[in-house]
Amino acid sequence: MEPDSPQPSPASAGDAATPAPAAEADAGFVAATMGELRRVVWPSRQQLFSESVAVILMVSLSAAAIAAIDRLYGWAATQVFR
Repeated sequence: MEPDSPQPSPASAGDAATPAPAAEADAGFVAATMGELRRVVWPSRQQLFSESVAVILMVSLSAAAIAAIDRLYGWAATQVFR
């Protein structure tokens, strides 16, 4: 278990029937979210740009390949079924 994670408290007889107040639950969620965001390794501007270009290039190439195959099959279908 990680050292900064909250430890579960022992449940008493009354805890099972009464839910935690919404404000406490929201505060716990926000605190956990902020803790996770502090651990994120954010990319540099250069890395973000180069990886974005790579993704756009690969998506464009994949779309072009799918369009070419579609046209080929469409042409072949018109040759067979005319």
